[in-house]
Amino acid sequence: MDETKQAAAPATSMPTTYDPKESEKKWYDYWLKGGYFQAGQRKDAKPYTIVIPPPNVTGMLHIGHALDFTLQDIMIRTKRMQGYDALWLPGSDHAGIATQTKVEQKLREEGVTRYDLGREKFLEKVWEWKEHYAGTIREQWAKMGFSLDYSRERFTLDAGLSKAVREVFVRLYEKGLIYRGKYIINWDPAARTALSDIEVEYKEVQGALYHLKYPVKDSDEYIVVATTRPETMLGDTAVAVHPEDERYKHLIGKTLVLPIIGREIPIIADEYVEKEFGSGAVKITPAHDPNDFEVGKRHDLPQVLVMDESGTMNANAGKYQGLDRFDCRKQIVADMKELGVLIKIEEHVHQVGHSERSGAVVEPYLSTQWFVKMKPLAERAVEAQKSAQGVHFVPDRFEKIYLHWIENVRDWCISRQLWWGHRIPAWYCGDCSEIIVSREDATVCPKCGGTHLKQDEDVLDTWFSSALWPFSTLGWPEQTEDMKRYYPTDLLVTGYDIIYFWVARMIFSGLEFTDSIPFKDVLIHGLVRDAEGRKMSKSLGNGVDPLEVIEKYGADAMRFMISTGSTPGQDLRFRWEKVEQARNFANKIWNASRFALMNLGDFKVSDIDLSGELGTADRWILHRLNETVRDVTRLIDAYEFGETGRLLYNFIWDDLCDWYIEFSKLSLYGNDEAAKKTTKSVLAYVLDRTQRLIHPFMPFISEEIWQHLPHEGETITLAAWPAFEARFEAPEAVREMELLMDIIRTVRNIRAEVNVPMSKKVDLLVKPAGAEFLAILQRNEEYVRRFCNTSSLEINLELTSPDKAMTGIVTGAELYLPLAGLIDIAQEIARLEKELGTLHNEVARIEKKLSNQGFIAKAPAKVIEEEKAKLADYADKRDKVNARLAELKG
Repeated sequence: MDETKQAAAPATSMPTTYDPKESEKKWYDYWLKGGYFQAGQRKDAKPYTIVIPPPNVTGMLHIGHALDFTLQDIMIRTKRMQGYDALWLPGSDHAGIATQTKVEQKLREEGVTRYDLGREKFLEKVWEWKEHYAGTIREQWAKMGFSLDYSRERFTLDAGLSKAVREVFVRLYEKGLIYRGKYIINWDPAARTALSDIEVEYKEVQGALYHLKYPVKDSDEYIVVATTRPETMLGDTAVAVHPEDERYKHLIGKTLVLPIIGREIPIIADEYVEKEFGSGAVKITPAHDPNDFEVGKRHDLPQVLVMDESGTMNANAGKYQGLDRFDCRKQIVADMKELGVLIKIEEHVHQVGHSERSGAVVEPYLSTQWFVKMKPLAERAVEAQKSAQGVHFVPDRFEKIYLHWIENVRDWCISRQLWWGHRIPAWYCGDCSEIIVSREDATVCPKCGGTHLKQDEDVLDTWFSSALWPFSTLGWPEQTEDMKRYYPTDLLVTGYDIIYFWVARMIFSGLEFTDSIPFKDVLIHGLVRDAEGRKMSKSLGNGVDPLEVIEKYGADAMRFMISTGSTPGQDLRFRWEKVEQARNFANKIWNASRFALMNLGDFKVSDIDLSGELGTADRWILHRLNETVRDVTRLIDAYEFGETGRLLYNFIWDDLCDWYIEFSKLSLYGNDEAAKKTTKSVLAYVLDRTQRLIHPFMPFISEEIWQHLPHEGETITLAAWPAFEARFEAPEAVREMELLMDIIRTVRNIRAEVNVPMSKKVDLLVKPAGAEFLAILQRNEEYVRRFCNTSSLEINLELTSPDKAMTGIVTGAELYLPLAGLIDIAQEIARLEKELGTLHNEVARIEKKLSNQGFIAKAPAKVIEEEKAKLADYADKRDKVNARLAELKG
C-alpha cells in the first residue's frame, strides 16, 4: 500500500452538513477493501492483541455490547495508529442452553419439539439459527464501525476450537481432574439440564416453613422438623440431631416412622446440625439437598430420588407419582393436616434459586454428571495472582472479587443434558462397561476389544469452551504462528457480571494449558442502565437498540456518548440528550473543518511550514494541542475514556473552534501573505492531529474530514498517532492568550449586562498591571479591537478610572467602558427603576405567603422550599438592580 498517496478530494467539495448514513457505509467498505484491519502486515512491529468477548448467537447485539465493543475498538485503533501490529479477533459463542432454548421456543410455536425432529435434524435447525444471527451480528459490527480482523473470525463450534476442547477434556481426565460421579447438582426442570452454581440466580421469595411431627417407632415420642419443601420428605432417609444435644441423646440410634410413606428411618448424630436453630433436628434428604448429600455420605444413607428430570414425582413418591412437584407440595400439606402431623405453617421469606436461562425454580437433584476438580486449578491461579504474573484488574477492586470466588470455588459440573454444544468425548462399552475418553472418536474398546460403543449423550457447559477462547482462537493446541505472536493477549474488556462465569475460568485455563495468564489487563465496565438508573429489560420496555441510535444520530455520536459517559467499573446511564450532544459535537467538528478547508484552498502537506514567525494564538493552539496529545495518550493507556472525552471535547469545542478559528480569521482575511500562510499551516496541522486524536472514538467523521485535509497516506486508520513535540511548548503564549480571552470575555459580559449587542462598537480603556502586560497587549492589540468590537481602544499604564464607566478586572489589567458610549443613561435608569418595582412586588408577595401560617401548615415541604428559593432569587436580583442604579446615578 502506498503510504504517500495524496487524497484528491478538493476542500470545497465538503458538503455543508455531515451525513452519517452516506459516510459510514462508504468508509467501512473502503476500510474492508483496503484490508486495513488485518493483523500481520507489520512484521517488525510489536503485537497488541484483543480477542472479542464472543457474543451469543441467541439474537441481536444490545446496547451493553455496543459499550463493551466500542471500548475495545478505541484501544485497538489507538494501538494500530501507534504503530503496533494490532489484532482484534472477532467471533461468536454457540451459547449452549441459551441458543437451544431459543430454537426450541421457535419450534414450539410451530407445534414441534426437538424430540419430534431427532438430534441430527434438530441440530440442523440450530445451525440455521446460528448462521442467521452470526450474519446479523456481523452487520451490526459494521454499522458500529468496529475494526475487526474478519480473516481470523472464530466460532466456538469451529473444527479448530472443537479440537482444543477435546484436547483440554482429555488432558484434564488423564490428570484425574475430570471425573464422573453421582452428586447433588443444580437442576433446571424446564430445560432438563444441569446448571453450574453461577448459572443460578437467587431471588427473594415469600414462602412458608412447615413444622412436621415425625413419630419415634414403638413410642409416644416424636421429633419436630421444619422444611420449606415438604414434597422432599418423601425422600428422607434419616433425621439428624447434634451429638451433644441433651434433648435427643436418648433417641440417637432409634428409628422414626416417616409419615404417609411409613418408611422407617434412623435418628443419627452429626455436628452439621445447629443445636440452637429451630427444634435442633433436621430431616436428611440425600438425593435432594447438597448438605444432606454430604451428611448421607458420612452415614452411608440411602439416596432416594423422588422426582424425575421434569420435576414430576416418580415411583418413589408412592401415591403422589405423576404430580408436579408444587402440586405434590399442596397435596402433602393437606394430607399432613388430616393426619395431625402438621404442627404449624409459618410465613417465611427466603432465597430461592432460579435458572438464569429458563427462569424455572432450580431443584437440587442427585444426578450422574461430569465434574472438573477445581482445587488444583484454583490454587495455581491464586498463586499466580499473588505474584508478579498476576492479571491487572481495572479498577483494581475487582481483583478481590475474583480472588474471593476462586479461593472458595467448588468442583465444576461441566455436563449438560442438551444437544447443542461440544459433545462429551466419552464412550461407554456395551460389552464390559469400560469408559473410554479419547481425542478421536472411539470405535473399539481398548479393554475388551468390543465394538459396541456408545458416546455420552450430554454436551459440555458452554463456559468450558469459552474458557479456552484467548488461545483456542489462535490455533492452540498447535503452536501456530498466530499463537506464538499474539498470545498472551493484552486486554480483555468485559462487564463485572461475568467475572466468575468467564474471566476466572479463562485465567486458570490459560495457566494450566499455556503456562501463562491469557491477558495482561482486564478492564471491567458496568451495565448500561436507563436514564432513571434501572436495569434494561424486556418487561420494563426500556431497552435501547444501538441500531436505532445510529439511525437517528449516527454511529460516531453513539460511540462517543457511550464510551465517554462513565468511569471504569461504574454503570452508565443512557440518555438520549447525551447522544444528541455528541451529535452536536460531531457537527461542530464538521463545521470548523469545513471553514478551515474553504480557506486552505489547494494547500498541500508540503506547504505546511511551522518554522516561521508564529503569532500568540498560533503558539497557544499548538501548545494546547501538545498538552491534549500528551494527556489523551496517557488517559487512553489508563482506560480513562470519560476523562479523555472531556479533554477532547474541551480542546476541540472551546480552544480550537470558539477561539483559535475565530482568531485565525484576522490573518486569513488580511493582506499579510506570510501571516496567512502561517495560519493555514497551523490550521492544517492542528486539524489533522485533532482528527487523529478523535478517530478511535469517532472513526467515520474523522476519516471523512481527514480525507479532505492535506494529508499523506490512504486512510487515517493507519495514520501515525500524534506525538508530544517539545518545540511546541509555549507557556508564555498561554499566559498571553489567557489575558486576551479574559479581556474579551469580560467585555462581552459587560455588554450583556447592559444589553449592548456585539454589533455596536464601544470605547474601551485598558490599564495594564505592569510593563509585561503592556507589551502583551500592544503585541496583540488587533485581537482586542476585533473581538471587543471597539470604536476606540486606549492601552495605558497611567490611566485613571473615568466617571460613569463600567469596570472589569482581569488578571493583568483593569478595563473601563465609558457608559456614555454604551447606553442612554437616563433611559437605562428608567428601565431599571421599573424592573426594581417589579422585583419589590415579587419579594413582598412571597414574604407574605411564607408568613401565612395556614400556607406553611398545609403546603408540602417541597413547595415551601421552592418558594424560599424563589424569594432568595428575587431578593438577589433586587439587590443587583439597586447596586446598578446607584452606580448609574452616582
